[in-house]
Amino acid sequence: MDDDLADMTRDQLAAEVVKLRTAVRAHRDTSGHDLCWHHPDLWDTLPERTDPDIAVPPWPRFMRGCVAYRQSLDEQAADARTHDAEYDA
Repeated sequence: MDDDLADMTRDQLAAEVVKLRTAVRAHRDTSGHDLCWHHPDLWDTLPERTDPDIAVPPWPRFMRGCVAYRQSLDEQAADARTHDAEYDA
């Protein structure tokens, strides 16, 4: 799947690393309501183009997952500042 890397020059590999690091940082630096969204821009850094076949849980299960995710933030990022703003589409 990553055979293209073997044909890249050092400069091309370095550029690829910078591109991937930029995408990971953008994902990492997501905050507030943006934490709840799926991030296809991160997937677009991969060379293979696919139409991801995602599965979405029914609403009650989805919401339980959201609650569990938020609870995990309380445990894993207990000192995070609060983003007290309503979601605005």
